[in-house]
Amino acid sequence: MKKGFVYILECADGSYYTGSTKNLEQRLLQHRNGEGANHTKKRLPVKLVYFEGFSRIDEAFYREKQIQGWSRKKKEALIEGAFEDLRHLSMAYRDKGISSDLAIVKKEAEALELEKHQNFDKTRAEALESGKHQNFDKTGAEALEAPHNTKPPF
Repeated sequence: MKKGFVYILECADGSYYTGSTKNLEQRLLQHRNGEGANHTKKRLPVKLVYFEGFSRIDEAFYREKQIQGWSRKKKEALIEGAFEDLRHLSMAYRDKGISSDLAIVKKEAEALELEKHQNFDKTRAEALESGKHQNFDKTGAEALEAPHNTKPPF
């Protein structure tokens, strides 16, 4: 016997409302009569587009919170039964910014590292061409600036 439900309503403006309840029929009537959540009251009529049943209401509530964090595209994949797309769309939209920012930082760091190596190779080639290469491998690009007879600072 199902003791909890999570559901998704499509509102008149095309937005989605995700909720959970113990009695799905009664809750749908409340929404349709304008007695539901503020979101749905202002966007009547509403249409039930998806629901899941659970043996416990706390499981339905947990699932509601999970779905509420999803992107519109992921919710639509769930509604359409395109379960193979859910994994691809698995990141909650609120986490994408963090993940995207980390990916951007990682790519920028990789690009800087590559640029550093390319600049090092270019500087080394210039040092070799100019004859200032004796201690280049020890000190890197600074060898171009240092006189050949300079003693180390230690």
